[in-house]
Amino acid sequence: MAMGGRLQRQRVWMKTDYGLILLDLYVDHAPVTVHNFLRYVRDGFYNQTIFHRVISNFIVQGGGFEPGMIQKLTRAPIKCESNNGLHNERGTIAMARIPAYPDSATSQFFFNTCNSRDLDYSGDGSEQSGYTVFGKVVDGMQTVDRINGVATKRVYEHRHVPTQDILLMRAWL
Repeated sequence: MAMGGRLQRQRVWMKTDYGLILLDLYVDHAPVTVHNFLRYVRDGFYNQTIFHRVISNFIVQGGGFEPGMIQKLTRAPIKCESNNGLHNERGTIAMARIPAYPDSATSQFFFNTCNSRDLDYSGDGSEQSGYTVFGKVVDGMQTVDRINGVATKRVYEHRHVPTQDILLMRAWL
């Protein structure tokens, strides 16, 4: 809840092979999503995971796989909060989900490396109801950009997998 007209935010640090990333999470705009993400951070879930999907000039995705593309077990999916007034703009962090199922986000997140307003809430009530933005990179966007420039390959059904594992060593408050 906003206090004295100021937005309530939570900071999270991420240490990667490529450098540090500092996030501001927007508790007021996406309370369910932020609570879910913070629970994964506090539980150490993201430690020693990889960025498993990198699409140049679009996104860097992580939060669901260990090295070797071993998928981690997650908690139950959460409600989509994409209708929160935030936009998928360069430097924001949003929840990944199954495209046809808005309420399917669990642990995976992505950084927007460009403005992707086509991922925003459409307001038309369709199943393509957007991807929930819940924070922003406030320091370390150069780290995200470095990751976004790596070479990728296909691994089984997964496309855009970095040719070498890029580790998220630790996430903390």
